[in-house]
Amino acid sequence: MTATVVDLHVKVLDESVVERAKRRGLDAIVYAPHFQRLPDVRATAERFSDDELLVVPAREVFTGSWRSRRHVLAIGLAEPVPDFITLEAAIDEFDRQNAAVLVPHPTFLSVSLSPTQIDRYRDTIDAVETYNPKHWPHHNRRARRIASEQDLPAFASSYAHLQGTVGEAWVEFDREIDDETDLIDALRDGAAREIRHRSGFVHQGRCAQEFAHLGWENSGKKIDRILLSGREATHPHQPAYDGRFDDASVY
Repeated sequence: MTATVVDLHVKVLDESVVERAKRRGLDAIVYAPHFQRLPDVRATAERFSDDELLVVPAREVFTGSWRSRRHVLAIGLAEPVPDFITLEAAIDEFDRQNAAVLVPHPTFLSVSLSPTQIDRYRDTIDAVETYNPKHWPHHNRRARRIASEQDLPAFASSYAHLQGTVGEAWVEFDREIDDETDLIDALRDGAAREIRHRSGFVHQGRCAQEFAHLGWENSGKKIDRILLSGREATHPHQPAYDGRFDDASVY
């Protein structure tokens, strides 16, 4: 049986990322940039996919307010879902669209689902991230414990916000994955897998760089740009969402 190696969450994508992914032996990456609408993410993913590397589009939706946001990764959305809506509304929409639902960096800082929230939505959740380069070792241990206690499949990703981190962590599925549908099925079926990541000083350095990048992720400048302008592409009141999420908006 042919195994498939997938980096299940990257934020950056260009020619150099594709080249790096191929050098790292990846068969597929999941591309889920912040604050970009699904049609744009899909178009970019399609542009960079080829016979050697499958690029699967996804959305890491920021639910809740900026100070108490909860990130949820959805793979296989057919219709756009905005950021800054309630967690309940996002989960309901993912379920309606039969997307694969993943929990990135559980209980990490103020941006992640708590064990209580994971338990509440465990029938919809398809996997919990147990290794993330932005984590410290105790975060990864806690994530593994949560996945085990909830009896949910695990996954790992590079969560690469920086090009050099692509391929630092990955999942090796014990099945052939040729397209987006195959990946969704593997996640929703709880397909057999191995969680892998690199090690050594270079890996530790890349992890430190990713953690330091959180300074920009949480900067006041970025908050002002997103919330005060109201012009962010994934703001729930954007005309593209046709008012469907107005009642679920937290802003």
